[in-house]
Amino acid sequence: MTPPRRQRRYPRHEPPPPGPGKQGKQGEVKNPERLYVVAGADEDGARAALDLVTLIVARADPPPSATPEQAALLRLCTAPLSVAELSAYLNLPFSAMTVLITELITAELVQARAPIVRQAVPDRSLLEAVMHGLQRL
Repeated sequence: MTPPRRQRRYPRHEPPPPGPGKQGKQGEVKNPERLYVVAGADEDGARAALDLVTLIVARADPPPSATPEQAALLRLCTAPLSVAELSAYLNLPFSAMTVLITELITAELVQARAPIVRQAVPDRSLLEAVMHGLQRL
Protein backbone atom coordinates (compact mmCIF):
# COMPACT_ATOMS: atom_id res chain seq x y z
CA MET A 1 0.00 0.00 0.00
CA THR A 2 1.42 3.40 -0.91
CA PRO A 3 1.31 6.28 1.53
CA PRO A 4 -0.90 9.24 0.67
CA ARG A 5 0.84 12.11 -1.07
CA ARG A 6 0.91 15.48 0.55
CA GLN A 7 -0.20 18.51 -1.34
CA ARG A 8 1.23 21.95 -0.78
CA ARG A 9 -1.03 24.59 0.66
CA TYR A 10 0.49 27.21 -1.58
CA PRO A 11 1.52 25.55 -4.84
CA ARG A 12 4.62 26.91 -6.49
CA HIS A 13 4.38 28.16 -10.01
CA GLU A 14 6.64 26.34 -12.44
CA PRO A 15 9.34 28.52 -14.03
CA PRO A 16 8.95 29.07 -17.76
CA PRO A 17 10.96 26.69 -19.95
CA PRO A 18 14.32 28.05 -21.11
CA GLY A 19 14.42 29.71 -24.52
CA PRO A 20 16.20 28.32 -27.57
CA GLY A 21 19.99 28.18 -27.22
CA LYS A 22 19.82 28.13 -23.43
CA GLN A 23 19.25 25.24 -21.10
CA GLY A 24 19.33 24.76 -17.39
CA LYS A 25 22.16 23.40 -15.29
CA GLN A 26 21.66 19.88 -16.64
CA GLY A 27 22.19 20.60 -20.36
CA GLU A 28 24.60 23.51 -19.82
CA VAL A 29 24.29 24.93 -23.35
CA LYS A 30 25.70 28.44 -23.45
CA ASN A 31 24.53 31.38 -25.47
CA PRO A 32 26.66 31.36 -28.65
CA GLU A 33 26.53 35.16 -28.96
CA ARG A 34 28.21 35.49 -25.57
CA LEU A 35 31.05 33.21 -26.63
CA TYR A 36 31.59 35.34 -29.74
CA VAL A 37 31.78 38.45 -27.58
CA VAL A 38 34.21 36.77 -25.16
CA ALA A 39 36.47 35.29 -27.83
CA GLY A 40 36.19 38.16 -30.29
CA ALA A 41 36.34 37.93 -34.04
CA ASP A 42 38.84 35.45 -35.40
CA GLU A 43 39.92 37.53 -38.42
CA ASP A 44 43.01 35.70 -39.60
CA GLY A 45 41.97 32.28 -38.29
CA ALA A 46 45.46 31.61 -36.94
CA ARG A 47 45.46 30.02 -33.52
CA ALA A 48 48.29 28.85 -31.34
CA ALA A 49 48.93 25.12 -31.33
CA LEU A 50 47.41 24.39 -27.93
CA ASP A 51 46.48 21.09 -26.37
CA LEU A 52 44.38 20.44 -23.27
CA VAL A 53 47.55 19.75 -21.28
CA THR A 54 49.56 22.75 -22.55
CA LEU A 55 50.71 24.81 -19.57
CA ILE A 56 50.02 28.55 -19.58
CA VAL A 57 52.06 30.97 -17.44
CA ALA A 58 51.45 34.72 -17.10
CA ARG A 59 54.39 36.95 -17.98
CA ALA A 60 52.81 40.24 -16.86
CA ASP A 61 49.97 41.70 -14.85
CA PRO A 62 46.68 42.37 -16.64
CA PRO A 63 46.79 45.70 -18.52
CA PRO A 64 43.92 48.17 -18.00
CA SER A 65 42.68 47.49 -21.53
CA ALA A 66 42.22 43.74 -20.89
CA THR A 67 38.75 42.24 -21.03
CA PRO A 68 37.39 40.69 -17.81
CA GLU A 69 38.07 37.17 -19.13
CA GLN A 70 41.64 38.06 -20.10
CA ALA A 71 42.27 39.66 -16.71
CA ALA A 72 40.87 36.61 -14.91
CA LEU A 73 43.02 34.31 -17.04
CA LEU A 74 46.15 36.35 -16.27
CA ARG A 75 45.39 36.33 -12.53
CA LEU A 76 44.91 32.54 -12.57
CA CYS A 77 48.14 31.92 -14.50
CA THR A 78 50.56 33.24 -11.89
CA ALA A 79 51.37 29.55 -11.42
CA PRO A 80 51.39 27.23 -14.48
CA LEU A 81 47.93 25.88 -15.29
CA SER A 82 46.81 23.67 -18.14
CA VAL A 83 44.34 24.87 -20.74
CA ALA A 84 41.82 22.31 -19.46
CA GLU A 85 42.05 23.72 -15.92
CA LEU A 86 41.67 27.28 -17.18
CA SER A 87 38.68 26.25 -19.26
CA ALA A 88 37.06 24.72 -16.18
CA TYR A 89 37.85 27.65 -13.88
CA LEU A 90 36.55 30.26 -16.34
CA ASN A 91 33.62 28.07 -17.45
CA LEU A 92 34.47 28.57 -21.13
CA PRO A 93 34.78 25.93 -23.86
CA PHE A 94 38.16 24.92 -25.22
CA SER A 95 37.59 26.72 -28.54
CA ALA A 96 36.99 30.06 -26.82
CA MET A 97 40.02 29.47 -24.58
CA THR A 98 42.29 28.91 -27.57
CA VAL A 99 41.23 32.24 -29.07
CA LEU A 100 41.76 34.08 -25.75
CA ILE A 101 45.14 32.46 -25.14
CA THR A 102 46.27 33.12 -28.72
CA GLU A 103 45.50 36.83 -28.26
CA LEU A 104 47.47 36.88 -25.01
CA ILE A 105 50.41 35.03 -26.59
CA THR A 106 50.61 37.52 -29.47
CA ALA A 107 50.50 40.37 -26.94
CA GLU A 108 53.32 38.58 -25.05
CA LEU A 109 51.31 38.54 -21.81
CA VAL A 110 51.40 34.75 -21.39
CA GLN A 111 53.75 31.96 -22.32
CA ALA A 112 52.65 28.51 -23.47
CA ARG A 113 54.79 25.58 -22.35
CA ALA A 114 54.58 22.05 -23.58
CA PRO A 115 53.95 19.56 -20.79
CA ILE A 116 56.84 17.46 -19.56
CA VAL A 117 56.83 14.24 -21.55
CA ARG A 118 58.42 11.23 -19.94
CA GLN A 119 60.41 8.80 -21.99
CA ALA A 120 58.54 5.70 -23.02
CA VAL A 121 61.47 3.41 -22.19
CA PRO A 122 63.70 4.21 -19.20
CA ASP A 123 67.44 4.48 -19.66
CA ARG A 124 69.21 1.10 -19.42
CA SER A 125 72.03 2.44 -17.24
CA LEU A 126 69.49 3.78 -14.75
CA LEU A 127 67.75 0.40 -14.54
CA GLU A 128 71.10 -1.36 -14.02
CA ALA A 129 72.07 1.09 -11.26
CA VAL A 130 68.75 0.46 -9.48
CA MET A 131 69.15 -3.30 -9.87
CA HIS A 132 72.71 -3.27 -8.44
CA GLY A 133 71.56 -1.04 -5.56
CA LEU A 134 68.78 -3.49 -4.72
CA GLN A 135 71.16 -6.46 -4.89
CA ARG A 136 73.47 -4.77 -2.37
CA LEU A 137 70.66 -4.52 0.19
